[in-house]
Amino acid sequence: MSPVAVVVGPPGAGKTTIGTALAEALGVAFRDTDADIVETVGKSISDIFTDGGEAAFRAAEEEAVAVALREHDGVLSLGGGAVLSEKSRKLLAEHTVVFLNVGMAEGVRRTGLSTARPLLAGVNPRAKFKELLDARLPLYREIASVEVDTDTKSPDEIVSQLATVLNRGE
Repeated sequence: MSPVAVVVGPPGAGKTTIGTALAEALGVAFRDTDADIVETVGKSISDIFTDGGEAAFRAAEEEAVAVALREHDGVLSLGGGAVLSEKSRKLLAEHTVVFLNVGMAEGVRRTGLSTARPLLAGVNPRAKFKELLDARLPLYREIASVEVDTDTKSPDEIVSQLATVLNRGE
């Protein structure tokens, strides 16, 4: 079993929005590893970060990604930092990975610098967002089969483009 597509990208890229709509367009199920983590651990992501720190969350995330890649055959959305794990990146090399790219200004606008996103909380969330983009962009591109710039496209345009690409097997 293998996902039709694995959706990755930074906060605000639209992984859940695009992933859900893409799954619907392709007639397959949608799954989100962040939701899997919350269900498995029994705590919100913010609480996992608060109680166990980023390391505890990343360990749970790495396991959730491995399980979902084995079990799910629809569209799978990963948390923005899942690509930080070398183990997860190696597993993703065997799959069709859709990288939803978002620029800093648009990503900041979309996330609203939400305190529900633990890694963006703090004194200077814009600087933190830039730091995340700088660190993760090469990793997203390393594993991506397809890259889509989401800054100027509507979700419908992105889903249409991806459905065409995925149906052709590109």
